[in-house]
Amino acid sequence: MEISPQKILVGLIALIVFIGAFSSFYTVPTDSEGIVLRLGKYYGTTQPGLHFKLPFGIDTREIIPVRRQLKMEFGYATGGASNPYQVAQEPEDEKSMVTGDLNAASVEWVVQYSISDSQKYLFDLSSPSDTLRDISEAVMREIVGDRTVDEVLTVGRQEAEVEALKRLQSIVDSLRMGMHIDQVQLLNVNPPHEVQTSFDEVNRAQQEKEQMIQQARGEYNKLVPRAKGEAEQKISAAQGYATKRVNEAQGDAGRFIALLTEYQKAPDATRKRIYLETLGEILPNIPGKVILDDKVPQFLPMMQLQQLRLTQPQPQPQQQQPTEYSR
Repeated sequence: MEISPQKILVGLIALIVFIGAFSSFYTVPTDSEGIVLRLGKYYGTTQPGLHFKLPFGIDTREIIPVRRQLKMEFGYATGGASNPYQVAQEPEDEKSMVTGDLNAASVEWVVQYSISDSQKYLFDLSSPSDTLRDISEAVMREIVGDRTVDEVLTVGRQEAEVEALKRLQSIVDSLRMGMHIDQVQLLNVNPPHEVQTSFDEVNRAQQEKEQMIQQARGEYNKLVPRAKGEAEQKISAAQGYATKRVNEAQGDAGRFIALLTEYQKAPDATRKRIYLETLGEILPNIPGKVILDDKVPQFLPMMQLQQLRLTQPQPQPQQQQPTEYSR
């Protein structure tokens, strides 16, 4: 059965119309923007959704993920990455670095970024993602080369991350790459495998050193305040005792001064009063005392009577007998 030229022409026209209609529409994802090129020249930017363009290659579109956070991994590779620029072909070469004190270190880090200007990203550089990888590696090597191995491995990690982010963003802005660097994060920073054991021992020694320092500080904070408290307590007690003794001395001095004043007013009466007060304090404590008048002629008979009275037994009180009554 022969096909007429008319049918072939109609079929060809229908195929062309179908291809044109199929290639006239495109969809922009929610996390992206569409850049439309008409005959290779920028024509416009479209937002997420379904859009129309001229078919047969007159209009072409580029989808730029401007609302997605992208990342580049250096020194390691995560499987299943959708971004072809996320990992390098040779991660081992990237992470081998030399520190400022000429020690070798194996550094792994990640750069998180986003596309801030789709036109700059697409037109100002031929390969902005490859350029960003090269710039990131150069910046990190410079930062690691300015620091000692101890700073890179321990205390200087955060400072290195902040400095790398600052430098990388400055270079990206100067090259008009249309990117924004969100974060630079150091991951695993280790010495080479040949010296890993020795490095672990050094770290363990440093940790023990810090632990001993903390323990010593704890003992210091426990003993020194207690000693200071005891010293202050003793000082306060001494000051209180000194105040007490001074007050007592001042009181005694005041009492003697007052007594002297009264004595000077009436010496005989004051002397007699002091004498009587002194006797009143002393005599009650003397056993077997005998007080005599100065006119008693003989003292010995009275002493014998006193001794006889002390040695003679005292009569006991008689008990009263019951009285019997007769009826």
